[in-house]
Amino acid sequence: MARYTGPACRICRRQGLKLFLKGTKCTTEKCPFNKRGFPPGQHGKQRIKISDYGLRLREKQKVKQMYGVFERQFRRYFSVAVKTRGVTGEKLLQLLERRLDNTVFRLGFASSRAQARQLVLHGHMQVNGRTVTLPSFTVRPGQVLQAAGREDQLTRVRQTRDSLQDRAVPPWLDRAPDELKATVTAMPTRADVQFPIQEQLIVELYSK
Repeated sequence: MARYTGPACRICRRQGLKLFLKGTKCTTEKCPFNKRGFPPGQHGKQRIKISDYGLRLREKQKVKQMYGVFERQFRRYFSVAVKTRGVTGEKLLQLLERRLDNTVFRLGFASSRAQARQLVLHGHMQVNGRTVTLPSFTVRPGQVLQAAGREDQLTRVRQTRDSLQDRAVPPWLDRAPDELKATVTAMPTRADVQFPIQEQLIVELYSK
């Protein structure tokens, strides 16, 4: 399965925005973005005027990198969003939010989407009592998600959850207070994606 294995902090520097790809490290002084907030490369400190196409392309790259998907998969999500009734940009973000790895991240069971992806790939997440190892699995209202595995593995998930108590669980997820279990109660809305994303730029990019 393809995945990006390069330096994650380089992506944030290129985008000029923290994407929180390294989990809790992004909130500490060790975050490279705090030390070098300019784009990587020898010309990183120079001001470069970005074209309209460049702005749209960068917005698409930002969303892809944040959710950890590649171009072919992202195009597939966009094709589904176009065919779905409603605002295309919002439907696109809704599909990305409903990915299993993102759902695990939003529940606070992992400090980053990469860590959540690893939990899913290693078979530590169950949906309605069945183990799911596909990070791109799309969750639906009514489904119950639960962490599974050996006790030492569950202990690490609990420690991560407890360390992220300040992270708010979105309203479309109902997390059990004392269990590593949650229920998908509704479809995510645009308001649930509080990260600064201009999805209309992505729609304009693919519409040309």
